[in-house]
Amino acid sequence: MAKEQGPTVRQRKLASELRKLRAPTGLNTEQAAATLGWQKSKLNRFETGATTPTVSDVSRILGIYGGIDHAFRLALLELTRQVRQRGWWVPFGEILGGSYADLEDAANRILALQKEGIPGLLQTPDYAQELISQGSPDPKKTDLRLQARLTRQAILLKEKAPHLDVILTEEVLRRPIGGHTVMRRQLERLLTDAERPNIDIRVIPIERAHYRTFGEGGMVIFEFDSPIELDTVYVETVPGGHYIEDVEQVRRCRLVYSQAADAALSPEDSAALITAIIKE
Repeated sequence: MAKEQGPTVRQRKLASELRKLRAPTGLNTEQAAATLGWQKSKLNRFETGATTPTVSDVSRILGIYGGIDHAFRLALLELTRQVRQRGWWVPFGEILGGSYADLEDAANRILALQKEGIPGLLQTPDYAQELISQGSPDPKKTDLRLQARLTRQAILLKEKAPHLDVILTEEVLRRPIGGHTVMRRQLERLLTDAERPNIDIRVIPIERAHYRTFGEGGMVIFEFDSPIELDTVYVETVPGGHYIEDVEQVRRCRLVYSQAADAALSPEDSAALITAIIKE
């Protein structure tokens, strides 16, 4: 996962919502700023995501725009608070992309389609270390990345844990990362995790390899219960991952995920296939 520079996804979303809310008022940036008693540059920085406003700033902005639904107003103020909070991943800033960790920590549902490896939230330490060491020759960074990845997994144990829905190709299960012993323990971990109420794991068997998402990279969809459209997709590509926030493009990604889900076995049959591969 590449480290992202600049505003986080939620900061960009807040900036976008502030721009959209101003448009119906007929005020340009200079006029709106003057009404607020600010310099134009201050409002412009908020609307571009260059600077994060305080809750008080956003409350004042909403006050002069008017006509905003109460639930939406509360959601936008809460989004502002979240943007300004320091997350657990801050100590790993050199390693983790802030946006990804931010989304993963806050999402209500996480939908992951993986064709290359087990998702980080479900990896055993040995499996994770093998993958990380392949891409990082620096032992110190390998240890830090491993610590960060294992720390991420705690979100699945918190009081309001997200629901994690994972779709894997059978090839992922048969790829002996770290050797057979490491892989067997990883598969056993999947069976254990699949028994938890907030985790579903489904597998697309090799004989169903015709489904349309082959040839496309893996992706993770972060879904939120919010009046604000926060759902975001992280797509893996060869140059590096990128985020999709456009509502229509997110809808298309969700359709691709749904088609992959149609090709996958049920959670029960997937568990049976994983068990069979372990025995092999």
